[in-house]
Amino acid sequence: MTHHNLGTGPHPQPPYQQPFAPPGRQPATPVGPTARPGRRFLAHGLTAIVSLTIGVGIGAGGDTGTSASPRPIVTVTETTQAESVPAATETVTAEPVVDPKGENGPQTAFSGDGQYLVGEDIKPGTYKTAGADGSSCYWARLKNASGEFTSIIANDNIQGQTRVALKKGEFFETSGCQDWKRVG
Repeated sequence: MTHHNLGTGPHPQPPYQQPFAPPGRQPATPVGPTARPGRRFLAHGLTAIVSLTIGVGIGAGGDTGTSASPRPIVTVTETTQAESVPAATETVTAEPVVDPKGENGPQTAFSGDGQYLVGEDIKPGTYKTAGADGSSCYWARLKNASGEFTSIIANDNIQGQTRVALKKGEFFETSGCQDWKRVG
């Protein structure tokens, strides 16, 4: 006589309970042909390929609007060398305002438009203007009267009053300013 332990033998007992079946009835068993091993592999392979294709399609899809941060904006800056264009030079001959003391020689007050040689046209010293005669007032202290950018010692565009100290031998250029008067 063969004695079978629970879970061993030709038909091992499942570790779970059998579904309840009324007395006299057997639990339902699958009906139909059993799957062949080759077809099972084919079915699993096709499922894997279809899942992979769907996953790639979703991953490669466009923007879904669920991005956590904005995409970076690419800015391209091109730097080009500008051609050197000679500056237009305008020579304005301004008559110096007559010296209030009536002395001959360099003046101590002059017009707000023109170019003056300090020591010859105007006296060296500190000069003051009330500001622009219109929209803006430009002044420049110059090494020479060449009109070259490199001849500028100092310059400014002003709206209100300002003071400028001028030295003998410099040129002083002014444009759009009220009259200049020596204050020191």
